[in-house]
Amino acid sequence: MRYLIVIFIVTQGFYAYSQETYGEYFSKKQYEDKPLPRFEKVRALIPQPVLEENPVWVEMYWKAWEIAFKRMKSPPPGSPLVSNFLDEGLDDNIYQWDTNFMVMFSRYIHHIFPGIQSNDNFYARQRKDGLIWRIYKEEDGAEHPWGGGENFARSINPPLFSWSEYLNYQVTGDKTRFRMVLPVLEKYVEWIDKHKVDQNTPHRLYWSNGQASGMDNTLRDTGRPGGHSSTSPMGWVDMSAQMVMNYNYLAFICEELGEKKKAKKFKRSAKEISERINEWMWNEEDGLYYDVSPEGEQVKIKTVACFWPMLAGVSSEEQNERLIANLKDPSSFWRKIIFPSLAADQEKYNPKGGYWLGSVWAPTNYAIIKGLEKNGYADFARECALRYLKGIEQVYNNTGTFWECYSPDFARPATKENGEIVARDFVGWTGLGPISLLIENIIGIDVHGANHEISWRLSRTDSHGIKNLLCGDAFVSLIYQRDASGEYIMADCDNQTSNIKTGVQLKVYHPQKGKMLFNIPSGAKEFKLEL
Repeated sequence: MRYLIVIFIVTQGFYAYSQETYGEYFSKKQYEDKPLPRFEKVRALIPQPVLEENPVWVEMYWKAWEIAFKRMKSPPPGSPLVSNFLDEGLDDNIYQWDTNFMVMFSRYIHHIFPGIQSNDNFYARQRKDGLIWRIYKEEDGAEHPWGGGENFARSINPPLFSWSEYLNYQVTGDKTRFRMVLPVLEKYVEWIDKHKVDQNTPHRLYWSNGQASGMDNTLRDTGRPGGHSSTSPMGWVDMSAQMVMNYNYLAFICEELGEKKKAKKFKRSAKEISERINEWMWNEEDGLYYDVSPEGEQVKIKTVACFWPMLAGVSSEEQNERLIANLKDPSSFWRKIIFPSLAADQEKYNPKGGYWLGSVWAPTNYAIIKGLEKNGYADFARECALRYLKGIEQVYNNTGTFWECYSPDFARPATKENGEIVARDFVGWTGLGPISLLIENIIGIDVHGANHEISWRLSRTDSHGIKNLLCGDAFVSLIYQRDASGEYIMADCDNQTSNIKTGVQLKVYHPQKGKMLFNIPSGAKEFKLEL
């Protein structure tokens, strides 16, 4: 008689997998050695914002890129990582949700440094069962023990890969990555559905904890370091809403690839989760979404997590109005620098920050502002971006740099939980403010590279715009001017594909004149668009 003996080696709370079991679903297996770009050499190729009345914000934009270029890395010799990557600047590890948000501003320099390939290092380390660990060591690709704990409690981060892939596609219009990443992302949500939902709870919503959610020392987390075990999991608002997003963006990817059956299935999953979120998490009296206990009782702690359902498209127009009322409330979220991670009227709120006990963080601010924009509140989204950037500007003027997070009530960097000042020269996700929000909400530009289309929501009267902006395979410059003769836009369009001479369609949303359409032909120089 023969016996099959299976041995699992347990190390610091997680299984030690063999090298062969990693990256099975991702076709990229080897690192292709490519030199890292140098900021001073490529500066002229980076999109160039024009803001006549806000020169400091332009200075901040360039400072953010300068620091970001210093954070670009190649895998160390012998490392199994497969791509050059953007680093958060904290230590010699790569972090899942930091990386996703860095992709969201680096997409604007895809032609110089394809930051989306930072995701590849996570895809190449995916376990056979679908798990993508939240932290890997750069040196050897090992799963960092911080991700361990009971039942893989802290193993993952917010599952936002599909969102970052979608946003990158919006600029580049290149869907070839979708075919590469779909098997990875499908297997990842399969793992999450198996391990992050307890079917014995009445709500069947997704559970997490402080470190897994990225909100390390949040008051929502009980029982660190492992957080809630799978035998008594809470339903977390952010994690549940992020899974709605995950399924909806997977559906989008499948539609682009012609996988209609899969797209329909993913949309159905998103809808079902959305319905459970509204049934169990919405509080009509407070106008907020709350976490729910294993028994289904709401846990009323007011944090920025309450607003993820707006970005996920879960909330109705009436619910959005209630959520916005909370955002505008100066006693809770509308502080000197918006939006504190813990509302100011909550116990243990720290006006200096205290990490996730009040600090203002770029990823959650970006999610809130994009949620407002997605639901038709473009003017308020812009107002929020203005207030946030003004806060960053005050600290920048005092310190000359950017920080990991900010104090909500003082023009200064935030403190950690122990009172120390947070990391400086930080253009991990903090680059979302001076780069992404500047382009998208202050200037008002939205790029749709696949359609060679740019939408521009005008809201300023000074000379403003952007030069050398990537839109699919074209580089476009758009500058708004106003003089005695009237209003107009000066446009250039340089198509980089020699055998295709596609121009760009510009949709202008004018505050008085409404929507206007213009076609900017390929090769156009100083093309004047009368408004």
